[in-house]
Amino acid sequence: MFVTIQRPGEYVEWVNWENAHDIRVPVPHEARFDSGQYDAELARVVADHSWEEPVDTAARLLAHEIAATDWYRRWDCRPYRHSIRVQRRGESPVVAMHFVTGSFDSGTPRWHLMPVSPQEPVAAQVRRFVEQVIATDPRESAQGPMATPGSSEL
Repeated sequence: MFVTIQRPGEYVEWVNWENAHDIRVPVPHEARFDSGQYDAELARVVADHSWEEPVDTAARLLAHEIAATDWYRRWDCRPYRHSIRVQRRGESPVVAMHFVTGSFDSGTPRWHLMPVSPQEPVAAQVRRFVEQVIATDPRESAQGPMATPGSSEL
């Protein structure tokens, strides 16, 4: 389904519905919402993280915390390949933080891995991980093509 959402004044309208896969299913009629109520509902949905698993929460918080630092600029790094993402779920969940050191075209891809433990609050794990990451030169502490074995997890 595709829909055009527009905001003419004090309303939010969903118009021009299109069903791209099954033309037998009728598209809904246009819908109109009060813009204040619509904005309040969007804010509520954005703030609701109850569906997240701890590893999802860790990835979200890590992305926010790293962005709030000057780490990328200070170490001449650039985000790389979905920069921060859940790498592994299940019994041993891990968040990966991918980046490139040096110029993006000829730089070296590197990464840090953050295991997520169910025994400790996720926010505390993320704070500790960020403190360790921003305090070290990524060319020495991160995993990459020339990294030392065992250096991938801080």
